[in-house]
Amino acid sequence: MIRWLLRAVVAAGLLGSAWVHYVVWQDWASETDVVGPLFLVNVVAGVVIAVAVLVWRHWLPVLAAIGFGLATLGAYVLSLTTGFFGVSERFTTQAELWGLITEVACVVFALPLLLNRERADR
Repeated sequence: MIRWLLRAVVAAGLLGSAWVHYVVWQDWASETDVVGPLFLVNVVAGVVIAVAVLVWRHWLPVLAAIGFGLATLGAYVLSLTTGFFGVSERFTTQAELWGLITEVACVVFALPLLLNRERADR
């Protein structure tokens, strides 16, 4: 039951991040050369990984969810500090807050699924 709940929260985090990136893409990112297409990749990847986490009871989609969260968080930290392909953020919008929450959720709730998979496999 706990594993199913963790999977649901991870999938919600992935879908939430995908939604935030889609909204931001519509708002301004579609007009940027590199970041715009990367936002769309994030949208598609978030949906695909979320479905995989829910449907495929394997460690691979869970690891992908962690990688997705870390990579997206890393790109966001770069945009806050040094800039990311010409985009500099300031953490002032609600979309940034929700993106941060959803991506942290991907990592925080997927880690127990990945680390405790041996016990569940027995």
